[in-house]
Amino acid sequence: MSLIPVLLGLGSNIGREAHLCAGLDALAGLLSEMRCSPVFESQAVGIKSGPFFNLVVAGYSELPLGELDRRLKFIEADNGRYAPERKGLPLDIDVLLYGDLVGNFDGLILPRAEILKNAFVLWPLALLAPDVLHPAQQRSFAELWQAAQIDQQLWPVAFSWREQQLTPSALCAEYPAKP
Repeated sequence: MSLIPVLLGLGSNIGREAHLCAGLDALAGLLSEMRCSPVFESQAVGIKSGPFFNLVVAGYSELPLGELDRRLKFIEADNGRYAPERKGLPLDIDVLLYGDLVGNFDGLILPRAEILKNAFVLWPLALLAPDVLHPAQQRSFAELWQAAQIDQQLWPVAFSWREQQLTPSALCAEYPAKP
């Protein structure tokens, strides 16, 4: 099978750094040419909980969509996502794009609607893959972010993984955390 470009959204609101790093470690074994966006902190959307850390990952996969999604669920499970006693969301990994697929694929709707609804998805996408076109909108993520009117507060946070700084300090200085 040929390599398919994929974009994944990651989030965590408990043990945020540890769970995101564990998720990235697992994804590094699953994707080729993996790249990460800066990491952002935001208040929870749709659930009552503490703040989240979110980022977007780009890479290539040779796995069919269903198998990729299944393996992402295993990574989530390894990080306590489905534990009955869990409090919060240790690790959430969503397929945002799989190539240029548009539609419902065994319950997985692509492109993921959260791209256009949540700043914590669209801003990292605009920074990581500014020229990539949203397959349904036919506009780049940079254009979509520029035109977005999403009422959510988020800010970049210093974050490193495997001794690599994912969030540039200049971005953190330009957009400091709101009290």
